Amino acid sequence: MEQKHIITIAGKPGSGKSTASKGVATQLGFRHFSSGDFFRAIGRERGIDVFQANLIAEKEKEIDHLVDDHLKKLGANEDNMVIDSRMAWHWMPYSFRVYLDLDLLVASERILKSLDDARMEVEDIPKTPVGYAARLQDRLDSETKRYRSLYDVNPYNPANYDLVIDTAVNSPEVVQNKIIEGFNDWLQ
Repeated sequence: MEQKHIITIAGKPGSGKSTASKGVATQLGFRHFSSGDFFRAIGRERGIDVFQANLIAEKEKEIDHLVDDHLKKLGANEDNMVIDSRMAWHWMPYSFRVYLDLDLLVASERILKSLDDARMEVEDIPKTPVGYAARLQDRLDSETKRYRSLYDVNPYNPANYDLVIDTAVNSPEVVQNKIIEGFNDWLQ
């Protein structure tokens, strides 16, 4: 299968996918797309948050199919892209596939620091790192269950990727540099 100039970045919530994908896209002059933003927009249209959307998506496959169909179109029609997505690696095997790993407790601490009080109240977010880490684990369990049921894949298995980076021990700048270096090596 022919390689394309597409980098797909997956990982756990809070692992830095958004920061890394936007930074890499900017440095390379590539277009950026976030399937998480697309998924959240679908949830907002239905009047629900991302956690509720995940639970509903376990029963209503339409939500995942909307996101996945959009990813498939991007992969077929676009080049010079960085995509922040749990499943783009699966739909775009010709892409450079990156996985950002992070302990969920560290992830919950990062995410809670970035949220304002109003959003925490509206989305009923646990206020402690341990409580939020449990919520994140529920989300991961829901996503893993859905993707296994739909496609028989696990997006959290590092073996699916060309490059795995632990973002607990690497700064955002180092993560971005590792991705670009890995991508350039992969192209050769």
